[in-house]
Amino acid sequence: MANAASGMAVDDECKLKFLELKAKRNYRFIVFKIENQQVIIEKLGTPEQSYDDFTAVLPADECRYAVFDFDFITNENIQKSKIFFIAWSPDTSRVRNKMVYASSKDRFKRELDGIQVELQATDPSEMSLDIIKSRAL
Repeated sequence: MANAASGMAVDDECKLKFLELKAKRNYRFIVFKIENQQVIIEKLGTPEQSYDDFTAVLPADECRYAVFDFDFITNENIQKSKIFFIAWSPDTSRVRNKMVYASSKDRFKRELDGIQVELQATDPSEMSLDIIKSRAL
């Protein structure tokens, strides 16, 4: 079964850095972009960076994939963290751009073992900190 996504390669660096985020917590977030039929890393966020820093690096009119390591306190007052996979597909991005990201998303997500929550957003309000918190709990 051939489809548009079957030709999409994933740079090894993507998996490598994701494992570091998951195991060593070296990064707060990773932003991935598709370039020349390949998923590559566009940005790495340091552990000190916040969720606002993360949303600020997402382009307003282009799709991206991203992973965010979210720290939170549960209702039982326990410190936890969850790894979010965010599919950023702004309404303003080109149709072709949206299609490429949509068709490759599941395959790319499978390469990243350890995603706990998936979120799709077409504008910033759909990935506000409140939404992230409610999905984490």
